[in-house]
This record gives sequence, structure tokens and C-alpha cells, in this order.
Amino acid sequence: MKKVFFLFFSFFYLYSASLLSIQKETWHSPSGIPIEITYRALQPGEIIVISIKDSLRIKDVQIRFLGQKYQVGNASSESHFFSFIGLDLGLKSGSYSMRISLQDAGGEWETLEKDIAILSKTFPEKKLWVAQKFVIPPPQVQERIKREAAILRSLYGIFTPQWLGEEEFLMPASGKAVANFGERRIYNNRPRSSHGGVDISAPARTPVRASNSGRVVLASDLYFSGKTVIIDHGLGLFTLYCHFSKIKVKRGDQVGRGDVIGEVGATGRVTGPHLHWGVKIYGSRVDPFSLLSFSVE
Repeated sequence: MKKVFFLFFSFFYLYSASLLSIQKETWHSPSGIPIEITYRALQPGEIIVISIKDSLRIKDVQIRFLGQKYQVGNASSESHFFSFIGLDLGLKSGSYSMRISLQDAGGEWETLEKDIAILSKTFPEKKLWVAQKFVIPPPQVQERIKREAAILRSLYGIFTPQWLGEEEFLMPASGKAVANFGERRIYNNRPRSSHGGVDISAPARTPVRASNSGRVVLASDLYFSGKTVIIDHGLGLFTLYCHFSKIKVKRGDQVGRGDVIGEVGATGRVTGPHLHWGVKIYGSRVDPFSLLSFSVE
């Protein structure tokens, strides 16, 4: 059964990875240390992975980009530093400076600075019809909505300095995965925010699995997203799973890659049973399909 599961998710991994080919660049610090930059595209909603391998002489790494300081972590090798950077869905096109500073064992710093050209991306528009209470919430739920929004902001502000994931990320459920990240949603003829994840259509009660190992930081019923689970994978990267019919984990649980965390449902603002799968990196909304393209060793 485990082999079938692996083959099934490998199929989706190959499908998503084939949408955009992986690009790799190698930069060099002033002293010649190689810095690998990996991405699918330099556009809103994409991920950049910064990787520094085989550098036992490096004590610390600091990355600054888009006004944010990104910390690095170690993979299986203590000499392999890496960091995930998310290009938010709403990021404007233009040239942005990335600054990478390396500290050697003696405490000396050297810095590399490069300009990165972010290209524009056009997202489609879609009209949907849902219960009116999810378009214009009644007064009695306004405080609940504000409270839940504050909780989510607080959770996404958590920074776990250790990398908790392993190998590549997995598609979290069987079914038809729709590449609808970034859609500009119009609910009941009223424009609302862009879609910050992808939808996987599946029958109710279909098992949903953790796309990678990590710590559950939220397992609760929210007004808009219904029964929801959020997993912290470390280094500012979180995955989000919404609209469950049943949650099978609790806050604080450590989950493994592929563990069942809930079942597909139709809770919250939905048009039918499906899984909403989202990814945030330091609060930036990124396309989950871009995450499937990378593996940290």
C-alpha cells in the first residue's frame, strides 16, 4: 500500500514539476564560495531556494531581500545551508536587490549583492456563487472574523530556526488538482481577494496527508476556511489545508510526511467538497505547485 501511495504522489509531482522547468544559477562570494540559486520562474507566487553546500568554513549566513531578513537552516549535512524565499502573489514587477552575507569561522564577513528582475504575471478572474453570509458576513460574526485574522497573522509570524521537513513535498490528497493559484475571485458578483492556494477536487472524506513533516500550529474551525490545519515546517515555511469535514490532528502534534491529518469536506466558504492547499513563506503567498519542484537534501 505504501508503494502505491508513493507512485501515486510521484505522478502528481512529475506533473506539477513539468509545468515549469527548474532554473539554476551559481553565484560566487568575493572569496569564491559558490551560492546556488534555484527557482522555476522569477514571478509573483514563485519560490527561490538559496543553497550553500560543502562550505565547512562558513559559520553563518544572512540574506536580505524585499525588505526582509531571511534566516538559513541546515539540511541533512551540517555544511549545507539553505533558505526559502517566497515571491508574494501581490509582488510588483521590477528590479530588487538581494544581499547575501557570509561569516567565516574567524568571524569575518563578506557580502555579495545582486539585482533580481521580477517579471509580471497575469492571473485569471473567476466568478463563484456561495452562501451570502460568506460574502457579506452578518454583524454577529464580525468579531469572530477579526479574532481569527489576528490569530493567523500571529501564527505566520512564528519562526522556527530548525528545518523540520524531509525530502520533497507531496501533493496532500488524491483528486483533480486545479492550477487556480492567484485567481481573482468574484463571489456573488462582488470582487474579493485573490486565491492564495490551489484547489484539489475530491469526494468528501477523502484522506488528506501532510505534504511534509512538521509541527501543527493550528487545527480549528474558522469562519471562511472551515475546518483548517496549518503545519509549520521551519524556516518560515507553512502549509495550509482548508475545508475539512474532519480534523485528525491537534495543535502541537508532530506529523510526518504523508501522515493523515484530516478528511476532505465542504466547510467554510465553498461551492462543494474540495481541499484548499496553500503555502506561506515569511507571510508571502506562493503557489504550492512551485514547492513540489524542490527537494532539500
